[in-house]
Parts: sequence; C-alpha cells; structure tokens
Amino acid sequence: MTGLSRRALLAAAPATLIAARPAQAAPAPVVRVSGTAPTQLAGFDNVVKKFVLDRKIRAAQLAVMKNGKILLARGYCFDDYSRTPAIPSPTSLFRIASLSKNITSAAIMRLVQDGKLSLSAKVTQVLGLTPADARMGQITVLRLMQHLGGWDRDASKDQLWLDHTISAVLDVPLPIGHDDIIRYATARQLDFAPGSKMVYSNYGYMLLGRIIAKVSGQPYETYIKTKLLQPLGITRMRLGKSLKSEAATGEVSYESQYTNKTVLDTSGTTVPYPYGGFNMPNQDANGGWLASAVDLVRWTLAFDRPGTVLSSASIAKLVAKPEIGVNEYGSWYGGGWWCRQVTGHLNTWHNGSMPGTFSYLARLQNGFSYAVLFNRREESGTLDYDTIDDDMNKVKVSSWPTTDLTPKYF
Repeated sequence: MTGLSRRALLAAAPATLIAARPAQAAPAPVVRVSGTAPTQLAGFDNVVKKFVLDRKIRAAQLAVMKNGKILLARGYCFDDYSRTPAIPSPTSLFRIASLSKNITSAAIMRLVQDGKLSLSAKVTQVLGLTPADARMGQITVLRLMQHLGGWDRDASKDQLWLDHTISAVLDVPLPIGHDDIIRYATARQLDFAPGSKMVYSNYGYMLLGRIIAKVSGQPYETYIKTKLLQPLGITRMRLGKSLKSEAATGEVSYESQYTNKTVLDTSGTTVPYPYGGFNMPNQDANGGWLASAVDLVRWTLAFDRPGTVLSSASIAKLVAKPEIGVNEYGSWYGGGWWCRQVTGHLNTWHNGSMPGTFSYLARLQNGFSYAVLFNRREESGTLDYDTIDDDMNKVKVSSWPTTDLTPKYF
C-alpha cells in the first residue's frame, strides 16, 4: 500500500487542523475600578482611566470635592491579564511623598497660632545647632517653609537621599537617623545666602519636623494627628514604613524598575527601590505620610474652613508671597503649597514623587479640589506624569452632582 494509511491520516488530521487555525488574539488590557464616579464627572474619571491605561499603573486613586462635599471617589487598576488585579478601594493608603509638606507647614502655623513659635525664629536657636557656616544663623522658620534656607540639591545633593555617604562620613552604621543627617548638613557650607532665592529642599522640611516635635513636646506624628487631622475626622492617615512587610493595613504595593543598595542595614543587599532603597521614617515631615485621595481632599478643608484647624490669619500667612516675590510664571511657593492668583481666587497645588509614588493635590477656583495618587512614577522609557494637572484642567463640567459621599468615608 502506498501513501498514508487511513489510521495515519486520522492521526495526522488534528495536528494539521490545529496548525492551520489562526492564533487567538490576547484580550486588550483594561482598567478595573472601584468606588463611585457620577456621570456628570465622567470627564475626570476618563482622564485617570486613560492615564492609568497608557502608563500601565497597577494602583491609582482619584477623589473630587466641591464646596466641602466629596463627589467622586474611585480606585483604579491596570489589568493586562498577566496576574490577578488587586483593585485599590477609595480608602486604600498610598505614600503621598511631598504632599506631606503642606501638612508640616500647617502644623508650624498651628504652633505659631497658639503662641508657641514665631515664624521669624532662628532655626539654629530653636534646635540648638552650631553650624559651620555662619549664614545658617539667618535661616528663619518662615524661610524653611518657603525653601529659602540656602541648600541647593543640584549643587550639594539632597541630604535625605545620602544615607550611604552620611554613614561613611560620620562613621556610623546604617540605618542613619535624623540626628545624623542634621549633624552632616550642619557641618557643611550652605549653597547660597538664606533668603536670596528659592530652591526646593527636602532637608529644610525635615528640620521643620524636628521643630514641631521640640516645640510641641510631642512626637511629630502625634502632634499632626491630634491638632490637625482629628478635628477634620481624618483617622486613616499615618507615617509610612520602609519595608513591604511593615505596610499599613490597606496600603498598596509600590512599583519601580529601579533597585538600590539597602539603606536599612550594612548588608549591601540590592533591593527594590521603594522597599529599603530609601528610609521612609527619615522622610516623615518632608515626604513620609500615607493617605487616600479622599483623606487628602478632606484635608484641604483645613485651608477652606478657617477656624477648624487654622485661623484666617494663619492661612493667609501660609499662602503669602515670599520675600523674593513671584517667579517668571507668576506663581510662588508659600508654606507647603505652590500658589497662583487667578481672578477672584487663589489656586494652590503640590505634587509628590519618590520611587514607587506620584501624587497630586490641587485647590482650585469655585471650591473645587481633587487628589490623584499612583503607585509608580515617571521613569526611563515611561510617559510623562506631570501632565495629569493639564489633563484634569481641560475637563468641563456642565452640572455638578448634589450627592455627598463624605458620610461613606468619614
């Protein structure tokens, strides 16, 4: 018999048919959501959905508030079917990085309001520092708040990210603490005369945290919670920890393509950058808080409702123009807020960024505030993250919802 037998033909048929069948296309990635987004605010919801989808962000949040009412509260998760998505809830906690600065500045103003501190107080005197550079004696509490202290991280590097250097220079083991960082910085020259220009300084805000603790007689976190957050009914916010095993209940996981040598011990182990590549407790006053987006929009009531936490006079001082005036864009840095005058209103905003985190909080005209949080930030090869405010500002709302979600979360 020539050719294939009937049995051989039957055996070969399935393979032949399978080989000829076209490959099934993988399902397109989607964005999974939790929480509530009214149809009137779909524009904001869609901005964040597209942002998350384009950047493949595994955890994000958005909250929108208008005239003290929370109108939108949502969690987002990019899902490409490669793993089971963990969709954050509207109350999941995120590291908020430098959004911590307006919390710290508000605490300083509360101490001033209560007569325990002066904005003109010399930082070296309050903290008992003996600096190598005599100009450090010109640094006031207000200059720290407005980033006019004299440190330029482009010239001398950011002291909050120099753990290995400080450990070696001071001959102290890792992890280093606040006192080590202060000792290192105080022994060095300033980069410019205090009050002469504005250069963003995490170290300046770390010092403000030490001032709050010393003047109040309480740990920094305790003072913030009791004097600022509790009056607003905010109970979830807290300081973050360095390790994933130390995460707070409900805290998201952080993602970065980068690694770093651990700063938490002397092992030299290479770790994911968000987990031990920097020391979260040291970041407390300049970038250490955890919050949800609903917590953050609720927090803006400290500035929108005088008398709850701060007086009208205290709020005015926080957003006042600094001694150097405004920048080329017509904006200025007050106390933990960027500020710009628009017709009939003062807009204030801030972003936050560290490995595994990008955050943005804005108080805009017509009583509108929003907060957006992500568990990763712009890195090499990714899209820009700083476009989020422009994207949000382009949304038009024809009518605002009347339902208030606040009782659901507070």
